[in-house]
Amino acid sequence: MSLSIQQVMQMSPDKRYTYLLEQAKVGQQLWILTDEHGSVMLNSEDEDCVPVWPDKALAEYWATEDWVDCKAKAISLSDWLDRWTPGLIDDDLYVVVCPNPAEDGLVVDPDMFDEDLRR
Repeated sequence: MSLSIQQVMQMSPDKRYTYLLEQAKVGQQLWILTDEHGSVMLNSEDEDCVPVWPDKALAEYWATEDWVDCKAKAISLSDWLDRWTPGLIDDDLYVVVCPNPAEDGLVVDPDMFDEDLRR
């Protein structure tokens, strides 16, 4: 079941994580934002992160201000698991799950994210 942007943004970071996992498994894809340099990156206090969303509308909701020129891009779940996870690990990057512009998102190690997507 797909929820509205407002419903998802009102969830806690943990609930957004669970929602993203459920939607990724059903739709067999994740969404990222891209610009002319590739995937958009966010920085937490200690990690460089790739933000991911469960659908295009939520990714585009983030694309404001500094990211207004970014485009939402779908990544198939198989590509994510086969290519993105190893690439993130090799580059020492993390995943920030369905970030909310009003608060910090949940930062997840790519190995853990991979395991949760495969369950």
